[in-house]
Amino acid sequence: MADEFVPGTDGKDCSEKAGGWGLKSSRYDYIWKGDIDQGTYPEDACPPRYHGNAQIDNLQVNGTATGRFDGTHNGTFQGTINVQSWKGFDIKHPNKENHRLRHICLEGPEAGVYHRGRITNSNVIELPSYWRGLIDPESITVALTQIGSSQDLIVEAIEWGSRIKIRSGNAATIDCYYVIQAARIDGEPLVVEYEGETPAEYPGDDSQYSISGYDYDVRG
Repeated sequence: MADEFVPGTDGKDCSEKAGGWGLKSSRYDYIWKGDIDQGTYPEDACPPRYHGNAQIDNLQVNGTATGRFDGTHNGTFQGTINVQSWKGFDIKHPNKENHRLRHICLEGPEAGVYHRGRITNSNVIELPSYWRGLIDPESITVALTQIGSSQDLIVEAIEWGSRIKIRSGNAATIDCYYVIQAARIDGEPLVVEYEGETPAEYPGDDSQYSISGYDYDVRG
């Protein structure tokens, strides 16, 4: 096994240079991997370096990306990744040739939000205050699951897009789970099915599409 590389002492400047220079390349080339091992590396050369940290304007991943994000960063993030804070993914259509399928997570054909919980001995469900201006009040739907006994639950009214009034048709004490869903009001409606071979052919506003969910179908 070769001895550990020791750089020469001929006075050359081997200090690390900051930043980069030259013409910006827009190509998605593979990162070059050197084929000179430690044993054959020239003794009079500067010591090689590897990228512990990196900066890049755009990144294309063709396979699987692994790693960990610790949730910390310096500065302000700017770009088109997840502009609307919607988590989207785009895959080949499962049963239509030359088509693709785009969904927003939770998987569904809209940018939806939900509020769920349990209500006991009350007939009013207060919706989160941040729903005002976030969701389309006309899109609100309510699902009720009675607990313990039949209560003949009825949605009596949806008031101002901020509270749900329910009642029991048989005058039972109300005890139920609820799931309330609504569609986001910002952004244009999602085009669920569209003709095309790549996400670049999406006919709607592509800024609502997260690059982090580029294409989970890696079968080619």
